[in-house]
Amino acid sequence: MGSQQLQRSNQPDDPSPDIDPRAMDALIEESQDLHRDAMVTTVDALDEMVELNHEGAPVSAARTPVSTDRRSLRSAITFGGGVLAAAGVVAALDAVSASPAFGASPDVQMLQTAASIEVLAVATYKTALTLPFIGGSSANPVVKAFATTTMEQHSQHLAAFNAAVTRLGGKPQTNPDPALAKVVQAAVPGLTAPGPVVALALELEQGAAETYVADVAALSDANAKKVTASIMGVEAQHASVLLAVQALLNAGAPQLITLSPSNVANLPAAAGSVGFPQAFFPTDMARSASEGALS
Repeated sequence: MGSQQLQRSNQPDDPSPDIDPRAMDALIEESQDLHRDAMVTTVDALDEMVELNHEGAPVSAARTPVSTDRRSLRSAITFGGGVLAAAGVVAALDAVSASPAFGASPDVQMLQTAASIEVLAVATYKTALTLPFIGGSSANPVVKAFATTTMEQHSQHLAAFNAAVTRLGGKPQTNPDPALAKVVQAAVPGLTAPGPVVALALELEQGAAETYVADVAALSDANAKKVTASIMGVEAQHASVLLAVQALLNAGAPQLITLSPSNVANLPAAAGSVGFPQAFFPTDMARSASEGALS
């Protein structure tokens, strides 16, 4: 779902521009293609985990992490630097400092935390879609379709992470990330317009992608790396689209969030580059490996 496809309507003053069904189908198909490719890689990696388990191959060596390490504290403080951070830094720090000691392997903990992020993402998009300007009749059709499709993709990512957890002998995680759940809950009353909703979703997507980038480097199980890396790219794509949408909202031009390829030159300059602001994906917003792990 490339940000370059968020193009201007032929009738910029129309608050509810017509949507070309073929263009919408192509946009969703592109997103689903990337998602399907990721899931194929994930399924193959999970199958290989099963084979290795049957062959008696060892999994990641267990070691006890420090729940209040530098990455944990930094991510709790700096996550997004916006809606989530403003809504509850204290709650995030409390959740981190209260983390119990874990006996599961670091790989299992990272995968459980990833699953907890996906649980929260599904719940957040589900809540957003109950808002009339996101999922109702007055919603921008592109934003509504993106939110619906993205929620479904997060559901599948959750299933994939939990399948990987099970393959490595851990317990599936079905609860949201405890630190982020508190700050998202605190942010919900402020979701009174599309802008704050997009900002919240963007912080979740960016944080998820950065967490998975960090996890790919830290995971010791090769197939766990494949699962995480395949999903990481989809989350990065979600963030890219949301950055483009946010740029148009911030420019006071929500009518430009359409799919018509005409009048591209009239788009704000930021819309063409904001979706990929950095050559290398950062990890400042990555969550602690044990933040969403089960004790």
